[in-house]
Amino acid sequence: RIRNAFHALHKDVNIPRSKMKEAIAAILKEEGYIEGYSADERTLTLELKYVGGKPAVAGLKKISKPGRRVYVPASDIPRVQNGLGICILSTSKGLLAGQKATEAHVGGEVLCEIW
Repeated sequence: RIRNAFHALHKDVNIPRSKMKEAIAAILKEEGYIEGYSADERTLTLELKYVGGKPAVAGLKKISKPGRRVYVPASDIPRVQNGLGICILSTSKGLLAGQKATEAHVGGEVLCEIW
């Protein structure tokens, strides 16, 4: 939904709310990929960010899928676009961006890459 909304140049996008989606939105906000987000009982609204008329998110790729889960130790956390992007991991300490997971020395399931 996020990728499609950016391609269609929408100001915001509504998605069904879950704790994991809300944690991903918090990471995207912290890393500067979205302006902000708000949540009510059922929906999560993301305010999309554009820089010079172009989306702040150039690409988004899902890594772990239901048919193939991808787990990495702390030493093998991938660098996205040679350090220009981030990966989001589900760790024992919650959802973390790749850099923070490396600093905390925790590995986990690689959910997605964003650049």
